Amino acid sequence: MVFDRAGRVVGSAYETHEQFYPEPGWVEHDAVEIWENTVAVVRDALEAADCAGSDLAAIGVTNQRETTVLWDRETGEPVAPAIVWQDRRTTERVERLEQEGRAPEIRRRTGLEPDAYFSATKLEWLLEEADPIEPDRSGPGVRERAEAGDLAFGTIDSWLVWKLTGEHVTDVTNASRTMLFDVHELAWDDDLLAEFSVPHAVLPEVRPSSDEAEYGRTDPDGLLGAAVPVTAALGDQQAALFGQCCFEAGEAKNTYGTGSFLLCNTGTEAVESDHGLLTTVAFQRSGEAPRYALEGSVFVTGAAVEWLTDVGLVEEAAETERLARSVDSPDGVYFVPAFTGLGAPHWDGRARGTIVGMTRGTGREHLVRATLEAIAFQTRDVVEAMAADAGPVESLQVDGGAVKNSFLCRLQADALGVPVVRPEVDETTALGAAYAAGLAVGYWDDLDDLRANHRVDRTFDPDPDAAVADRYDRWLEAVERAKGWAAD
Repeated sequence: MVFDRAGRVVGSAYETHEQFYPEPGWVEHDAVEIWENTVAVVRDALEAADCAGSDLAAIGVTNQRETTVLWDRETGEPVAPAIVWQDRRTTERVERLEQEGRAPEIRRRTGLEPDAYFSATKLEWLLEEADPIEPDRSGPGVRERAEAGDLAFGTIDSWLVWKLTGEHVTDVTNASRTMLFDVHELAWDDDLLAEFSVPHAVLPEVRPSSDEAEYGRTDPDGLLGAAVPVTAALGDQQAALFGQCCFEAGEAKNTYGTGSFLLCNTGTEAVESDHGLLTTVAFQRSGEAPRYALEGSVFVTGAAVEWLTDVGLVEEAAETERLARSVDSPDGVYFVPAFTGLGAPHWDGRARGTIVGMTRGTGREHLVRATLEAIAFQTRDVVEAMAADAGPVESLQVDGGAVKNSFLCRLQADALGVPVVRPEVDETTALGAAYAAGLAVGYWDDLDDLRANHRVDRTFDPDPDAAVADRYDRWLEAVERAKGWAAD
C-alpha cells in the first residue's frame, strides 16, 4: 500500500498465497512465494499510484508475527517451509515446559504465556526435525549449519527486509513475540536460547520499530530501481495500534483479521497480566524508551468466516451480514471456532472447534449468526481480562477486513457495552508501518501530524436493550465444552 502525507491510500495491490496443512494441526507457508508475491504487489501498487520507486520517501514492513523462517545466508533460500503462527506441532513441547515449572519464569522474562503460537519452539523444531527443501544436499545438517553461522532465522519481517536490503534485522515488536527475547532488557535471553538450543549465530539484530539509522536501502538496480531507505518494521498488531494513533497509555484497538488481536497501550510500563493476557512491546522510536501493551490474542475470527465459505455455507464473506440479519438470533446455537486451540484468556492448545445447541430447525443463517457472535464474544473474553488487569476499556478502535461488516461492529458494541469506533482507513496495519517509516525520515514531523490524519468513519454505540449480552454466560459454557478435545 502506498500512502500520501494525509495518510490516504493512493495505490494498493493484493495477492493471496497458499496455505499448506501437511498434517493435522500443522500450518506452513512457502517463504519464496511470499517474496515473489511481495515483488508483484509492490510493482502493481506503484503502478496504481502512478509513481516510481524513486518517488518513495521510505518503506515500512508489517507482517503476521511468530511465523518462523530459516534460510541460507549464501543462497538466500529457505531451508524448509515456514512454520506459521497458527501451527500446533510443538504443543507437547510446551506442555513439558509447563510440567517442568518453566512457565512462570518465561512469562516474567518475555511477557508471553508459553504456547506453540510463538517462534521459539518452531525454531527449535526446525533445527532438530526439518526435512530440508534440498533433501539431497550433502554436508552438515540443519543444526550444524545454523551453529556455523550459515543460516539465518527470522519472522517474515526479517525475511522481507533481508530480500530488500541484504541486512539481517528485526524490530523490537517482532522480537518480543519469539519467546526468546527479554522484553525488560530488550535483548535476546541467553537462558531461553539455551532452553531451546538456539545458537546466537542465527539471530537477527534487534532495532527500533521506527529507525532513523535505517535498516538498509534497496538495491538501485533491483526491484524499485532506486536506493529507498527501509526504516520501519512492526508486527501487524502493533502496526495497527500505531496506525490507529493509540500512542498514549489506556488507548486500545482490536484488529479483525485471520484472528483478532486486542492491544491496550500501557505506556513505558510493562504491565504483567494475572488474567491470561500477554505483555508485549507496542513500539519503539529511535532514541526513545519502548512503549508496551497488554494483548489478548484470539486465534480464529476471520478464519471462521473463511471456514463458512470453505464448507459452502456462504459463497463469500460479504454474504454473512445479510444472512445474520435475516434471523433474530442464532436460535440457541453457539460456535467456538477453536480450530487451532484457544488463545487469550483461556490458553488451551488442545481445544478444538465446537458447535453446540443445534436442533433440526437450525439453518445456515443461524450458524452464520453464531459465527459472528463468536467473534464478538471472543473479543469480550479479552476485554473482561484487560479490565481486570489494567482498568475498563471505555471505547474500542477497530480495524481489519471484517469491520466492513456493520452488523458485526454493531454486535461487538452490544456485546461489550462500549462504543466501537471504525476509522475511514480500515487498513490501519499498513498505515502504521507507513507512519513509522515516514517518521524516521521526517516525512511526518511528529505524532501530532499523525493524529491530525485520523478520521472516523462511524461510531457504533451499544444498545442497552440488545439481547446479545445475555448470551455471553452460555457462550462461556460452550467454551468449556471445546477445551481439551485433541488428545494428540
